[in-house]
Amino acid sequence: MLFGRRTKPASRVQSRVNTPELEIVPRGLSVAAAYSWRLLVILGLIAVLIYLVITLKYIVIPFLVATLIGALLVPIVAFLQQHRWPKWLAVTVTLIGFFAVVSGLVVVVVSQVRLGLPSLQQQSVAAFEGFRNFLSESPLQLSESDIDGYLSQIGDVVQRDSEALVSGILSVGSTAGHVLTGALLSVFATIFVLIDGKRIWAWTVRLFPRRARPAIDGSGRAGWLTLTTFVKVQIFVAAVDAIGIGTGAWILGLFYGGFPLVIPIAVAVFLGSFIPVVGALITGALAIFIALVFLGPIPAVIMLGIVLLVQQLEGHILQPLVMGTAVKVHPLAVVFAVAAGSFVAGIPGALFAVPLVAVVNVMTNYISSGEWRVNSNPTISDVLGNGK
Repeated sequence: MLFGRRTKPASRVQSRVNTPELEIVPRGLSVAAAYSWRLLVILGLIAVLIYLVITLKYIVIPFLVATLIGALLVPIVAFLQQHRWPKWLAVTVTLIGFFAVVSGLVVVVVSQVRLGLPSLQQQSVAAFEGFRNFLSESPLQLSESDIDGYLSQIGDVVQRDSEALVSGILSVGSTAGHVLTGALLSVFATIFVLIDGKRIWAWTVRLFPRRARPAIDGSGRAGWLTLTTFVKVQIFVAAVDAIGIGTGAWILGLFYGGFPLVIPIAVAVFLGSFIPVVGALITGALAIFIALVFLGPIPAVIMLGIVLLVQQLEGHILQPLVMGTAVKVHPLAVVFAVAAGSFVAGIPGALFAVPLVAVVNVMTNYISSGEWRVNSNPTISDVLGNGK
């Protein structure tokens, strides 16, 4: 027809209907590739961060120490300000009180070690003679000449490796300088965290894109609340461990002729408790070893029972009831975090591993849950409820 409707050829329409679109890459491979490159980017970022931490450890470690101290002292400063103390006075009194407690603790430990040094020397000689007698009367039947020969061999090994020992001693000066520099950096960083911590965090948030700032700000506040709770709870748990094991050592000294290292052992247990799992094992083994050397096998067995009792009390009562609400991290993750932290940065890495993992876990959960869209200023109850 002249004015009829023009239609497309049937073959062309049929080909468009029945011909499927060609898939260049299968969907499964496409999804796997998308996840793969994102994981590679994340792993690369983690590797760069670890490299920077190792390279700048003399700066990173003082900053982390100042952050932990600030998490402990900021609530005290806030409490004093709520009671109408001027900010400068609250910060000054808090810092002076903190350094007075730390200095007093160091003075007590050093004085106790110096007072007990003469008796320690006498007991060391007696313990060594008893060990020689044990070797002589044991089934090994070692004679005095055999024991002296083994001791001379140990002396030869020490003498042969004297160059390494001398080089290690000479490196103490450099290490001491780094420690002094790190201590000064920690002090200055702590002061600025107490004085102007909110402005520092606000400046950090402004480094991110505008759309991401609410999520970053809210997650940072949630992480800070978790860190402050962790520090307070960890101090409580460490104090319970130190009091329990220190009391056991004092009782052993009371019944077995004096124990001059009660206070140093309690302080070592208190400090070691800040490194989960590893610190408790090392300080407990130290207390048992000292009891074995200076008191004998029976007090050492009793000390072993005391250490196990305190550790069971911490692991089955204190950790689930107190620490479990502050750090929502699986115990297996805690063990691997401590191992990885010690591998990367030694003792400081083991110390900061658990709080770092706890803070990152809370911040990640806060951002992924989308809570920052409705609650940009989380409270402690909101933070502790994120892990449910």
